[in-house]
Amino acid sequence: MMHLVVAYDVIDDGRRTRLAKFLLGYLDRVQKSVFEGEIQEGRFDRMRSGITEIIDQDEDSVRIYHLCARCIGAVDVIGAGEYIDAAQDDVII
Repeated sequence: MMHLVVAYDVIDDGRRTRLAKFLLGYLDRVQKSVFEGEIQEGRFDRMRSGITEIIDQDEDSVRIYHLCARCIGAVDVIGAGEYIDAAQDDVII
């Protein structure tokens, strides 16, 4: 098992929504464009392939951070620190 943090900056609304819904099948949403959680290596490979298929690599950016066991315990959450409800969509202002 590995613990990941996935953050993205996706320009197109449709791709951003598709990516968020896709990631919900693998990780927990902790902020609007940040997902976190544990995943098995085989599922990680499928998730990474799916991300590659969804995004436009010339316009969008996805960062995947692998956290070691020691690092997970060192995460500081300032504020409410609650998971965002999976039913909520991205809000564009």
